[in-house]
Amino acid sequence: MKETTLGERIARAMGAGGPPEVVRAVSEVSLSIAKGEVVGLVGESGCGKSTLGRMVAGIYVPSAGAIRFDGAPVAKPAGRRVEKLTTRVQMIHQDPFASLNPRVRVVDTVAEGPVAHGIVGAKHSDDYVADMLTRVGFDAAMRRRFPHQFSGGQRQRIAIARALAMKPDLLVLDEPVASLDVSIQAQVLNLFQELRRDLGLTAIFVSHDLGVVRHVSDRVAIMYLGRIVEVAPTRTLYAAPAHPYTKALFESVPKIGAGRGVFKPIAGEIPSPLAPPPGCHFHPRCPAAGPRCRREAPRLVETGPGQRAACHLHDGGVA
Repeated sequence: MKETTLGERIARAMGAGGPPEVVRAVSEVSLSIAKGEVVGLVGESGCGKSTLGRMVAGIYVPSAGAIRFDGAPVAKPAGRRVEKLTTRVQMIHQDPFASLNPRVRVVDTVAEGPVAHGIVGAKHSDDYVADMLTRVGFDAAMRRRFPHQFSGGQRQRIAIARALAMKPDLLVLDEPVASLDVSIQAQVLNLFQELRRDLGLTAIFVSHDLGVVRHVSDRVAIMYLGRIVEVAPTRTLYAAPAHPYTKALFESVPKIGAGRGVFKPIAGEIPSPLAPPPGCHFHPRCPAAGPRCRREAPRLVETGPGQRAACHLHDGGVA
């Protein structure tokens, strides 16, 4: 997925010359999701995980490759717009204060999609919305109010109800609890687990919180600077991470009961996505990097049952 920067677009609009700058927000990513599975997508801010989630949801169209659901494309370019080809994939955004239209009542927000796509008739939409809101633990008697009259946790429940009302087969959750208080986070996560159990949900759960991902995911994919560097079942990944970046992420998380220790953040800064390092993108920050890491991008290779890592340590060595 390529993106031009805002500064570039402004400069070109004003007639500035020079070659366009291109950001590869997501590069050479291949990921499959089984029915009924929840895959956690983890990485530092700016690694491309939200962009990948939006491509899966049909909000963006990849500049190369394809996003497919049951073999069919999710979206296609339509001039300057994106035409979404399926309603079977729905997204829940990070900020519940921005994802709901402040001028539209809750009942209309939840009913709009199902009515437009023929999932429910307009005459029965009110009861349908009430049922959806009740299912997510929201007081359906308040459905005629506006979003500003609710807390962040209540708004996120509305957003979940709006997505579920479309009867999706796949949910993309982009940091769904990041902007909520810790106590409200627990309520929303428990709600997600209940809905998953009752409805058999399939989901991609985008987050930077390793604790949350461990709680909700069957399998975890680790991203760094637009690439997936490791994929493994959750228990395997947390017990024995194979990629140096994954290990560094775990080591940077404070642990309760570990006694006094020295906090060790990951060394260095994330390189600019405008000019990513050659070879393995992580090599400037990796303590195990060698000459091969600087010149050759590693492939995802099998390191254990169901576990793959993109690291030359598992692919012939770094020399």
